[in-house]
Amino acid sequence: MSSIKHLDFYLEPELLQSARAGQHNFIGKIIEVVEQAGFSTGFHGNSLQDRSASRDRPGFAMFHMDEPEGPRTLTFRRVYHYPFWQIEPTTKRWEWRVAEKKFNAEKVDPQEAHRFYTYWRKRMFAESAENPTKEGFIYVPLQGRLTERRSFQTCSPLEMLVSTLQHDPARRVIAALHPNEVYSASEMSKLNTLVTRFPRLKVQKADMIDMLRRCDYVVTQNSSAAFNGYFFRKPCVLFARVDFHHIAADVYTEGLDRAFETVQGDLPDFERYVWWFWQDMSINAGRPEVKNKIRQALRRNGWPI
Repeated sequence: MSSIKHLDFYLEPELLQSARAGQHNFIGKIIEVVEQAGFSTGFHGNSLQDRSASRDRPGFAMFHMDEPEGPRTLTFRRVYHYPFWQIEPTTKRWEWRVAEKKFNAEKVDPQEAHRFYTYWRKRMFAESAENPTKEGFIYVPLQGRLTERRSFQTCSPLEMLVSTLQHDPARRVIAALHPNEVYSASEMSKLNTLVTRFPRLKVQKADMIDMLRRCDYVVTQNSSAAFNGYFFRKPCVLFARVDFHHIAADVYTEGLDRAFETVQGDLPDFERYVWWFWQDMSINAGRPEVKNKIRQALRRNGWPI
């Protein structure tokens, strides 16, 4: 891929249609930034063939949520909720700039953080997050591949459940099946075995908001439910690497014993963290400075913007 000033987007069908029609706000802002720098732009699908072909096309490329295919390729992804985005050289959230940055609460204005946090909590969860309770259980939002330990995980999800039950012997544990995952008969059998072994464990389909409103804390590999839990002032234990680890009890960095001590200790500063994570370290596509932040992200990755 040469350094010609041309940017191709590789997008899934619905997003491709929206971008071509000029109806996607964030992509539109990226186009404005690069065109102001003298770029032309184009659009393609995101099939494996399309993405592989990007290596032989001149210029630069941008994928949505797909792993970049070359040195002048970046990926963009929503940061859990609209209108917050990141532009990064990898899809691995734990390698993103924000993940490697140190969070310093003292550098965040508490009044501005409170205003921001309160606004987004109400916008996303209405009244549900205003008066959370603690009803004596741990909420464990499960993801997929329950028996495997992947490279970014400290253990498999099933092992995570056992560790949770062992390190918090008093609370009930509700493991929620992911609504978009298809679990194998073998996985369900192993879950049922754990339920028999540990009477405090319950496996069920569950509404995330209801669980976050009522749980004592969250345990997960790296589910976005834990980030949403910050708006319910619920701390979490993370068993895998992710971008929002800074105020979490982190098994990857702390170890099991310390992580479970941390999550049951003093609450972190949710308000200032959410402001820092979203307003400072992410790209808020609804803000006047959105194009400047896009421009900074592209320049950080060596693009001639």
